[in-house]
Amino acid sequence: MYNSIQQTKENMKKLIALAAVALLLPTISFAQDEKKDENKNPFTPVVENAVTSIKDQHRSGTCWAYSSLGFFESELLRMGKGEFDLCESFLAYNTYLDRADKAVRTHGDISFSEGGSFYDAVYCLKHYGIIPEGIMPYPVTLYGDSLFNFTQLQKVAGAVVKVIASEGIKNPNPVWKEDLKSIYAHYFGEMPESFEYKGKTYTPKSFVQYLGINPDDYVSLTSFNHQPFYEQFVIEVQDNWRWGLSYNLPLDEFMETMDYAIRNGYTFAWGADVSERGFDSKTATVTVPDTKIESKEGSDAVRWTGDNGKGEPQKKAVKELEITQELRQKGYDNWETTDDHGMIIYGIAKDEDGKEWYMMKNSWGPRGPHDGFWYVSKPFVAYKTINILLHKDAVPKDIKRKLGIK
Repeated sequence: MYNSIQQTKENMKKLIALAAVALLLPTISFAQDEKKDENKNPFTPVVENAVTSIKDQHRSGTCWAYSSLGFFESELLRMGKGEFDLCESFLAYNTYLDRADKAVRTHGDISFSEGGSFYDAVYCLKHYGIIPEGIMPYPVTLYGDSLFNFTQLQKVAGAVVKVIASEGIKNPNPVWKEDLKSIYAHYFGEMPESFEYKGKTYTPKSFVQYLGINPDDYVSLTSFNHQPFYEQFVIEVQDNWRWGLSYNLPLDEFMETMDYAIRNGYTFAWGADVSERGFDSKTATVTVPDTKIESKEGSDAVRWTGDNGKGEPQKKAVKELEITQELRQKGYDNWETTDDHGMIIYGIAKDEDGKEWYMMKNSWGPRGPHDGFWYVSKPFVAYKTINILLHKDAVPKDIKRKLGIK
């Protein structure tokens, strides 16, 4: 009898325990669902054109090199040429030597810095060629970095250029260029005259021919009303030191061209101001909050702190500014809109409210909730774009006629 009663008690305890677990299961499941919802990407691609993998410019001001070459890598995918990884070191090496020469020729009136423009890549492809990654080593400095680290490079190279360009040296000996080449060789490796690629020998110029890229097929577009529309002009930013020309469009046609390009299978290199508080690293979204824009100099704070440069991430804006040609121009004229960063726009996505965003590829490594990819609101693009680089066939035909592009 005792054993029977004891067994009954034990069975009751098991039933109570099982019932308790059963009651908890919906809660646990609900908590897991909540966690999944938090990690869910709120954006759904509408058009997503091909891009290559995320790269990391690390401690260097070479976004222009990563974005422009990344754009050409996307072009090769679009053209059916396959996937390539083009060499930023080759582009940076040639560009910095040319920029140093221009700084000296203008007695220091042209700034010498790590920055550059999309036109630098076009110029390099046309005049110097390009090589695939792996022919030149990744930077090998005294620190043993495997990624770009220009902390010391810029100070050393900049000191050489400053002495020659702006410190009153009469009849400068051209040997300074060889000195500068030696400095860059320690960071980028020696510049190859020829190289082997998949069993064949190429020069940098013949490799461009092999790729099938025609630099003359690419155009820069912008939208500012201090210059005539439908004409070309030199955008007045320091990193446009080659004085590359951009076609000037009214804002509505500028935005129309971007949409047309993406929806017709093209990507474009995107130069913009990322020093605004709507550039949110926590959510990897970029917006124009409907409040006064508080600008700050430079973009390093966004990059190195992982937030908006003020120590805290920004929340997604509920409402954004309505952007006009005049508002865009004002931001440029009063230096609130600055030439900070080069990226790639490769697609269009919709958020949960049906609002369209541009899909952006960055060069800060696979960081953030989308592993290095971002979502940029159309008002931000309209407001803060400096210029874009794209294939001339990505421009709508009626706009091409207005610009005189053939």
